[in-house]
Amino acid sequence: MTKAAQRVLLVINPGKEEVRHLAVEVASAFTSRGIAVCMAEDDLENWDGPTRPVVDIVRADERASDGCDVVVVLGGDGTILRGAERARATGAPVIGVNLGHVGFLAEAESEDIADVVEAVAERNWHVEERLALDIRVTQAGVQPASTWALNEVSLEKIARQRMIDVVVEVDGRPLSRWGCDGVVAATPTGSTAYAFSAGGPVVWPEVSALLVVPLSAHALFSRPLVISPSSVVAFELQPGSDAVLCADGRRTIDITGGARIEVRASSQPVRLGRILDAPFTDRLVAKFALPVQGWRGGTKGRNSAT
Repeated sequence: MTKAAQRVLLVINPGKEEVRHLAVEVASAFTSRGIAVCMAEDDLENWDGPTRPVVDIVRADERASDGCDVVVVLGGDGTILRGAERARATGAPVIGVNLGHVGFLAEAESEDIADVVEAVAERNWHVEERLALDIRVTQAGVQPASTWALNEVSLEKIARQRMIDVVVEVDGRPLSRWGCDGVVAATPTGSTAYAFSAGGPVVWPEVSALLVVPLSAHALFSRPLVISPSSVVAFELQPGSDAVLCADGRRTIDITGGARIEVRASSQPVRLGRILDAPFTDRLVAKFALPVQGWRGGTKGRNSAT
């Protein structure tokens, strides 16, 4: 018999009243099942609305999920990315319930919350590992900063009226020089996020690869690139250019001319908890409302696609 979950970290978007109400209900449901619930202090400060949930309060950092079996997130993709931050140090799986718009990272929708509580209580989930990025910044031979990303890292211009000048390198060899608004390095998970908006390809999550997508590049060769996950991609920001580096739209680093940014696959994947077995194709159809009427394929999956 599978051992039931003992402790859950609940991560929410506290700016929405309906999410705060749901957080109270979810925390109570877990507590009634004998499962301890904790929340980070920043999700509880300035609480406005329903009575605050009765939970343990933990620090709002990458160790927030210490001692937790799973992280349950109530919100959109941005909140799920914050949940992944809170699980980074411990590797706890993250299960997202979509209360936002697209919610591509979410495992379930709001109407399925009771099923999520039941699955967590019975520890009835499996783990899907997603490739993450390791990002290192060097300047004059010194490494002043490093970070990581689940979706993508972007290097973008600061001044609206000026492009940045970037040389792109793959595995120690120069590839091209772009005058551009910026450049995005993404994972397959992030291929449906910023990279998608910039014209990059959609990559199925089981494909292990790195993506590079230039942003409004003034160059003859400026196509999106799909690169081996064992490769190291580097961006060298030329003198006279100033930029900002942003990981998952959440963590930013100011970059000055002469800096070098190296991007590689992280040795530590992000672990997503899955309670459903919906194919990625079905997720694409549902999230982007893709037209599939008229499909006359085999019987497998027909009910979910028509």
